[in-house]
Amino acid sequence: MTGGRDELLWRVAGGEVSLPVPSGQPVTLQEMFWEEGSDLVLRARFIAPLIARAGRALDHDTAVADMAYLCSSFVLPQLDAQQARRVQIILSLSDIALPFGQSDPDATQFFEAYRMDGDTCISEIF
Repeated sequence: MTGGRDELLWRVAGGEVSLPVPSGQPVTLQEMFWEEGSDLVLRARFIAPLIARAGRALDHDTAVADMAYLCSSFVLPQLDAQQARRVQIILSLSDIALPFGQSDPDATQFFEAYRMDGDTCISEIF
């Protein structure tokens, strides 16, 4: 594997597939790719329109639980056993779709980093 943004594992345009999460909020995959120049860092970006904004029901703690679930139930199965032992996953939730690396003052985004421990994602300080 050579890594990089050209090596997309998944991209879903327009929020076509809703993924189940513990909170029940609608979550869709935006994209999942190897970080530029690396096959050790996997980025998984999801759209979650209900995360903590005025008048919306879901806070950071709820989003963290959903991210851990997405890491273990969706991202890990995309990796083979060899990759899972050495990869770091950086998972993000955003209430709106944004191009990678761009910010928007009106967007809410949450990020978590994980390492693998068997078939479980372990949160790391990010």
